[in-house]
Amino acid sequence: MRDGARAGDVIRCLRALAKKIGPELAKLDINDAIDEVLALTRSELQRQRRACCTPTCLAGDRSAFADRVQLQQVLMNLILNGIEAMKTIAGRQRILTISSEAAEPDGVLVAVADTGPGLDPDTADRIFEPFFTTKPQGLGMGLSICRSIVTAHGGRLWASPQRALTGTVFRFTVPQGPSR
Repeated sequence: MRDGARAGDVIRCLRALAKKIGPELAKLDINDAIDEVLALTRSELQRQRRACCTPTCLAGDRSAFADRVQLQQVLMNLILNGIEAMKTIAGRQRILTISSEAAEPDGVLVAVADTGPGLDPDTADRIFEPFFTTKPQGLGMGLSICRSIVTAHGGRLWASPQRALTGTVFRFTVPQGPSR
């Protein structure tokens, strides 16, 4: 029943996004939202034999002013993309890392990093374009929708190569309170 209710919430949020209706903003703990998405994706992580590290217990306020379902859709897409990016990796550890931290000014920064092959420099600047995809069965809508959701929240979404490891890190910010 809980999964059915969640599916209904997701459909309502996607319809609202398509109609350009703003998100239903409320204060939430970003780490709770991350934990809920990890519970939904845990079986896929285990099936793909991925290690998942979530340093969500760091000190400081991790509250965000956001639409819980929409933010979880962003997290779900980034996590599933990371898992898929690591499918072809052999001979080294496959790690998906999710973290949150305070961001200046008055925001929260969430990062989803994978140890996949990384972004192709020739196409990296196009990954957020609607209908652009690097996946054989991709629609090219996931990252575009994610960016629209984060922007509607007054935040920002971007991707960059991992510094110490191979792979990609997607970061997004959301405000901690209503915009003034």
